[in-house]
Amino acid sequence: MLKNVGSERAGAPAAAAAGRWRAVRAVAAHAATGIRLRARARRFLRDAEIHPRDDLVELGSRGYGFWVVPARLLGPESRCYLAGVGEDITFDLALIARFGCTVHAFDPVPAARAYAEAAARHEPRFVFHPVGLWSSDTTLPLHAPAVEGHVSHSVTDLHGTRKVADAPVRSVASLMRELGDERLDLLKISAEGAEYEILDGVAADDVDVRIICVEFAQPAPRGRAERAYGELRARGYDLVDAHVTAWTWKATFVRDRAQGAG
Repeated sequence: MLKNVGSERAGAPAAAAAGRWRAVRAVAAHAATGIRLRARARRFLRDAEIHPRDDLVELGSRGYGFWVVPARLLGPESRCYLAGVGEDITFDLALIARFGCTVHAFDPVPAARAYAEAAARHEPRFVFHPVGLWSSDTTLPLHAPAVEGHVSHSVTDLHGTRKVADAPVRSVASLMRELGDERLDLLKISAEGAEYEILDGVAADDVDVRIICVEFAQPAPRGRAERAYGELRARGYDLVDAHVTAWTWKATFVRDRAQGAG
């Protein structure tokens, strides 16, 4: 069969132009979303009631893996569950170095496991679990990141991408029973959209956790992060720190155990 070489050559510029147009539209859509998210971030910070403490410390890499925690509430015996490893465990290792505690890190992505095991190979107090957190024990589809090559996959299909695998997920209460923990001093959640389901599970199971560090991944459904903030306040948590920009919403909540776990 003879190929119509002229037609192929004529079609190439059209295909290239279509590709450039799709790229321009994607950039414009991203910019428009950023504008909306910046407005939402400003409203959140305006409406949120922040109760700063004098013992807050920032640990981890400033650009990506940092979190703010109250130093007086952590020590060698603290029970710390950290959901979401990606390719940055500077916070995990800083917790260990500063407070001498053991940390349990959770991530179902194979690349995260490979990174974490290499990065913490000389630190026995870093314990990696190849599962994600959720409100129950089950298996969920794992979706690709928005940017090819990134490690942060999502079980909630945060970015509308293809399924790449199935991932085991566990509830916090189930893991605590397995690990023999009756309470948690710190729960960190960076879970690419799964944070709401995890927080709902913690509330439903009446988990006794004193400090919650949570990233509300963006873009989130309108009002969802704000509702989670309200639900945590209703359960006796104070928002003690918030780093909120258009695409990154990180918040630290603390509850006085004297108020009880309910």
